[in-house]
Amino acid sequence: MAVKDNVLSQKDIDMNLNQISLQKKVILGIQHTFTMFGATVLVPIITGFDISVTLFMAGIGTLLFHLITKGKVPAFLGSSFAFIAPVLAVAEKANLQYAQGGLVVAGLIYLIMAGLITIFGAEKVISFFPPIVTGPIIMVIGLKLAPVAIDMASGNWMLAIVSFGIVTAVSVYGRGFLKVLPILIGLTGGYIAALLTGNVDFTAITEANWIGVPAFTTAKFSFETVMMIAPVAIATMIEHVGDVLAIGTTVDKDYINDPGLNRTLMGDGIATSISAMFGGPANTTYSENTGVLALTKVHDPSIVRIAALFAILLGVMPKIGAVIKTIPTPIVGGISIILFGMIASIGARSLVEHKIDFTKSKNLIIAAVILVLGLGGASIAIPGIDISLEGMALAAIVGIILNKILPQE
Repeated sequence: MAVKDNVLSQKDIDMNLNQISLQKKVILGIQHTFTMFGATVLVPIITGFDISVTLFMAGIGTLLFHLITKGKVPAFLGSSFAFIAPVLAVAEKANLQYAQGGLVVAGLIYLIMAGLITIFGAEKVISFFPPIVTGPIIMVIGLKLAPVAIDMASGNWMLAIVSFGIVTAVSVYGRGFLKVLPILIGLTGGYIAALLTGNVDFTAITEANWIGVPAFTTAKFSFETVMMIAPVAIATMIEHVGDVLAIGTTVDKDYINDPGLNRTLMGDGIATSISAMFGGPANTTYSENTGVLALTKVHDPSIVRIAALFAILLGVMPKIGAVIKTIPTPIVGGISIILFGMIASIGARSLVEHKIDFTKSKNLIIAAVILVLGLGGASIAIPGIDISLEGMALAAIVGIILNKILPQE
């Protein structure tokens, strides 16, 4: 690949994508797999879903998403955190299979919205998401994850600093193909440091089987439990639009119009419904992997599909998944500091590129409210149904409303 002044430009990468060997694409795919792994398995650890089923369905869901979106959007679909609270509530009231039923219906709500967009057009939907709304929302996506990164890193700051330092050095000083592998190299370097300092526990590897069929379960349905979970889809659809816009901003493409917001919603919804039908959590486009796109500047969707195949492999090969589990959390935390910060920076870049005028009170108020509500832990209960709007979903809704009702100056 052409390298000038030690910088691999996006033009260089785009011109040479077809020249990247399969072996190199596999390595890049493994990097995406490492990136999504921690958050994807954290959801089943919290909720009680089977980890192998979760990984397997994340891979299947990602491949279905790429099929529906014509293979154009470089998104990985991992476990959604938005449904954790209602899933736990249903599991306590009934059992996880009824929670699965609620998630199946939540995915179908995505399909209804996709149908409406197909009929009426995405323009009317996108008019609710101008840059003054989407920029701060993207910033919230990254900044909301900041405490997660710090919490992971704080377990062993030495290992976190090692992985952080390696990723930074490779990103700034790396040449050629090495420059697009900062995450994988950072993980490897951090893991070696962990081995040398005796911070790796091999118990999970010795206890895991080489081959195993995931413990699939079938969803069950009741109106009461469905109503406890499915309405959350209203909030997560708004998050979906923000994520798609964030990916599009990262790779400088308009995915809202091509392949279309209706297709991305459909892909996300079908992935969620199928995952839940067989025992997995809801799926969602992963901001962690968007951070990898921003850092490496390699946006080839086929690489993400390779990561999906590895996720499926991890689902049926517990031994390999156990190896990844031995990576100390602080190593991932050190890398996540960069990845999550990258996402927030993309939101700020969007505001700059669209020349948002912050001398106007309307713009100041919208941005301020989105940031404070999105990051401050605000939560508003919806009367009549047992759900609350909080975090980014609440911030996005309020920002959209303010943008429509506040007058232009």
